[in-house]
Amino acid sequence: MDLKLLQRQGEFAWEIPRHGAMRVPGMLYASEQLVLDMDRKVYEQVVNVATLPGIVQASYAMPDAHWGYGFPIGGVAAFDADAGGVVSAGGVGFDISCGVRCLHTGLDFEILMTHQRALADVLSHKVPAGLGSTGAIRLGTREMDRMLAGGARWAVEQGWGEDADLERIEEHGQMRDAQPGCVSAHARERQRDEMGTLGSGNHYLEVQRVAQLFDAEAAAVFGLRENDVVLSIHCGSRGLGHQIGTEFLKRMVVAAPRHRISLADRELACAPIDSPLGQEYLGAMRAAINCALANRQMITHLAREAFAQVLPGASLRLLYDVSHNTCKLEQHTVDGRPRRLWVHRKGATRAYGPGHPDIPQALRAIGQPMLIGGSMGTSSYVLAGTREGEARSFSSACHGAGRAMSRHQATRQWQGRAVIEQLAARGILIRSPSARGVAEEAPGAYKDVGAVVDAAEAAGLARKVARLEPLVCIKG
Repeated sequence: MDLKLLQRQGEFAWEIPRHGAMRVPGMLYASEQLVLDMDRKVYEQVVNVATLPGIVQASYAMPDAHWGYGFPIGGVAAFDADAGGVVSAGGVGFDISCGVRCLHTGLDFEILMTHQRALADVLSHKVPAGLGSTGAIRLGTREMDRMLAGGARWAVEQGWGEDADLERIEEHGQMRDAQPGCVSAHARERQRDEMGTLGSGNHYLEVQRVAQLFDAEAAAVFGLRENDVVLSIHCGSRGLGHQIGTEFLKRMVVAAPRHRISLADRELACAPIDSPLGQEYLGAMRAAINCALANRQMITHLAREAFAQVLPGASLRLLYDVSHNTCKLEQHTVDGRPRRLWVHRKGATRAYGPGHPDIPQALRAIGQPMLIGGSMGTSSYVLAGTREGEARSFSSACHGAGRAMSRHQATRQWQGRAVIEQLAARGILIRSPSARGVAEEAPGAYKDVGAVVDAAEAAGLARKVARLEPLVCIKG
């Protein structure tokens, strides 16, 4: 991106001044190098989002921002329904409520390594992964409705987890006001056999070592010590979420002229929050959030079974579960007064600071845990939200490394089998049904996740707590 397009507001803050049809300025949080490495399309999409009705304060891009559908991935925007604000399917994304959960295992690194290969094999057998992957769990019509309404809470009630899990999940594991009736028969059919599966792309199940601590107090509260072994799960609402996004984007494009909404880009298709279409989308989106929460809960249960088979001493207690493709009604302070806003986070993580009432009591003094996934073979991070982030980005921060090149470009540069062998030489075991999928997700296809989290911390959006290194990665 050309720095001449931006006005520097600080070492890690860049403003796009209002111009043309923009209703608010744009704001990028990143280092100079990360901005230079961003495609100009990120600039264009931040500007386009700023033209939408009812947007409040600014159109934001996080340090891992890259080109997406309508909104940039790593984009954040808040809308006021009382000011004609809109909800955008493109501002949530296709993989609704894609997110990460991290679990303590209670194991030490040296103990894990004596069972590394056996654990990798059992995990890959237990947890289906890959494009179109299906599992042994098949939901009938009634159970599908209950899952879409109940999320992880429903999954726990079915025996796929523990009540204690729910305290450590956003929304306590259940997104309220979901409307299963707004989810089409096609979306339901796509999901019927996909519960408890990882899917493809950048989704993974990864056994990791706590390699470095940055904040001893926060790490102690989060229960993290050097050389502890943790398990991270990254996936979302699979085919159901994608189908909901596809269907509502088409409907929103058609409906935009009726609502006198002028779109800078058809991919920004949206509807007034208070319109029947807007409310129907929110009902379906919340159901998809519940699908993702239930899916991660089921995978957790399968992973617990795998660990029990190989390492019976493992505990697998949940540290936290956070989503990064959502739109939620939240209270934020704008110009000195509280306002109820619909915050879109697309490839961005909620990052409430210390004291926020929605953070579990045991973690509240530190701030909300944020789980930042690296690319395959690179570090991941545990961060904590900050009070400063409330004013700077509606309590939002990065969600991962962010792609540096397309999947097509990656497959031209790397061979999947060679990547697996290179990572094995570093002590990282990969299990995947697709060599092409591994090539698409090669570590070099992503930005430097360390640079991304450093920028998030320097910009005041989050603070670093721990760095995690991969030991076993199950990929789609």
